[in-house]
Amino acid sequence: MTKKDYSKAMYIEKTLDPEDWESMRALGHRILDDMLDYMKTVRQHPWRHAPNKVKARFNQPLPFDPQLPEEIYKEFLEYVLPYPLGNIHPRFWGWVAGTGTIFGAFAEFMAATMNITACGNGAYHSANYVEKQVIDWFKEIFGFPPSASGLLTSGCSAANLIGLAVARNTKAGYDLRKDGINTKLSKMVLYASDEIHSSIQKAVELLGLGSNALRLVPINEYFQIDIKALEKIILEDRKNGYLPFCIVGAAGTTNTGAIDDIEALADICQRENIWLHIDGAFGAWAVLAPGERHLVAGMERADSLAFDLHKWMYMQYEIGCILVRCEEDHRKAFSLTPAYIEHGEGDRGMTGRDLPWLCNYGFQHSRGFRALKAWMSLKEHGTRKYGQLIQQNINQARYLAELVENAPELELAAPVTLNAVCFRYTKKGLDDASLDELNKRIEVELQEQGIAVPSTTTVRNKCVLHVVNTNHRSRREDFDVLVREVIRIGKDLSQPKQNAEKLD
Repeated sequence: MTKKDYSKAMYIEKTLDPEDWESMRALGHRILDDMLDYMKTVRQHPWRHAPNKVKARFNQPLPFDPQLPEEIYKEFLEYVLPYPLGNIHPRFWGWVAGTGTIFGAFAEFMAATMNITACGNGAYHSANYVEKQVIDWFKEIFGFPPSASGLLTSGCSAANLIGLAVARNTKAGYDLRKDGINTKLSKMVLYASDEIHSSIQKAVELLGLGSNALRLVPINEYFQIDIKALEKIILEDRKNGYLPFCIVGAAGTTNTGAIDDIEALADICQRENIWLHIDGAFGAWAVLAPGERHLVAGMERADSLAFDLHKWMYMQYEIGCILVRCEEDHRKAFSLTPAYIEHGEGDRGMTGRDLPWLCNYGFQHSRGFRALKAWMSLKEHGTRKYGQLIQQNINQARYLAELVENAPELELAAPVTLNAVCFRYTKKGLDDASLDELNKRIEVELQEQGIAVPSTTTVRNKCVLHVVNTNHRSRREDFDVLVREVIRIGKDLSQPKQNAEKLD
């Protein structure tokens, strides 16, 4: 066979585009209708664990041959869609999970269709301008200067990592990117309350500082970092030859929603030449609620601020953000431009240099078009409506706290500052260990019976029910149901064994 004959016989070019565009179009319309109906009727879809027959479905062997898209979608409807986490439901308040919106889902589809990698790549393409505008909006919201830098991330864990990396490199006192962590040059330490999110410790470990470098400071009665204790620890560290380089303040802790005294932390950082990083995962957005923004006063003084949008801004996962006051510090921590991604120059005024390359501000090169859902969502609703919803969630949390305080069977475990309510079922005659076990079982029953989803946490060494309201679909009557059912289940479970077994 000649080379020409071989090419004709063997080299058939293929594509992953549909062979039948019209049938794919019809399937697409069906999917859209099904998903809209699903969201419209979300109250009718209680969460449930996947049964064994569903789990077994995901032990199938690797597919070697094509399957019809219609069959794949049918499998999704039967084995995937009915068993979600459930965070789109109006009575889901566990683990601080956001709810998403319809338009946000549309934005995800449109961004996926464009399939842009938003790292730079000739900075004049649209995704970079969209992200720049979104970052500029956030700088305005949080009071950062126009010269500040920012980056959209997968969430607050990544944002915290980036913020602390910039802090470490800026305050090290030597070229840390070149020489690495050198304990002979400086023994760097940082500070946070013992209520701070675990992502801070993970970031510290990933940055090579070691978890011992993170000084966890005691809290006061309001679950805030104890300022006097903090100042004392900093003084002792300096005497012992350590280099205090960063204080991490919490704008809404995950456990209780407590907000550190950010103004006091900023004063210490200014006086001691220490970097101030704020973990504002969800609580930072209290800035949009006119009646609550005083709670987060001082965030505008931070050197870096991390926050999520997939929690209290109700956007689809994943999206978070880091803002850094000094753009140069931010860029120096991450900028690296090898020859294969050098910035090109066009001959029509499109140099690609009117915007910075986003990969120079974080550890990712390949980045999805996260900015589109933020840009579209902010345009759809406006910050005023977001502020109203955030205030609504706070008011609902306070309403829940009132219900708890008025129920003899329940007790609050912590003050309600924002949208987090920690409480538990109590019964005379039961010790703390028994009450811990009982409240954990109440959590499970609430979920298994499809009533509501709180989570549990530990507050002052007690297991408590944990409700963090970042749900734009919740209504006051949902919290009435929660309290009523907690009491009912608590009573059933604490009855003699033969009665409790009815729930098993």
